[in-house]
Amino acid sequence: MEFQDVVRKRRMVRSFEAKPLPAGAAQRIIDNARRGPSAGFAQGIEFLVLEGPEETGRYWDAELPEPRRSDFAWPQLVDAPLLVVILSHKLTYLKRYAEPDKGWTDMDEGRWPVPYWHVDAGMAALLALLSAVDQGLGACFFSVYDVEAFRRAFGVPEEYTPVGTVAVGYPRADDRPSLSTKRGRRSEAEVVHRGRW
Repeated sequence: MEFQDVVRKRRMVRSFEAKPLPAGAAQRIIDNARRGPSAGFAQGIEFLVLEGPEETGRYWDAELPEPRRSDFAWPQLVDAPLLVVILSHKLTYLKRYAEPDKGWTDMDEGRWPVPYWHVDAGMAALLALLSAVDQGLGACFFSVYDVEAFRRAFGVPEEYTPVGTVAVGYPRADDRPSLSTKRGRRSEAEVVHRGRW
């Protein structure tokens, strides 16, 4: 698929068919997500990959247990055959920028006007979303609702922050967009400032 087609076709899919992905699809998504930009090439982003109903079921049992699940607006989101949780590790970045080639002698978090550990995680998420679309699949990015339940379910150490989850699968024909999309996309004139604000 042409890159411009991938970008135009990307949308948040929230209803999936309960069928497995083609062989190699998950690996391609992970391989591409790992190629995202990394401040100082710190590479402080990690991935928890959950594939198939047994592994994804553990995620949903922790994150969206009954009775909350029966009231959930998108019940077929739980049918996604692949979940990729993207985690950032702040300490990796702080240590990297305290190395001699970066010129800082401490790990003061105040030096970071923007937490690039989360920025890099967002870039990895976008690459995962685009990689799914490129393979004719649908995908959605959403937050980890109950971080403590997630940590307990999967043994995730405290120093890793789950920035979000990418669900991937075949979109159902009856998938409906979020009501938020009725707001429409802001025009270029509203969001693009050329030369000055």
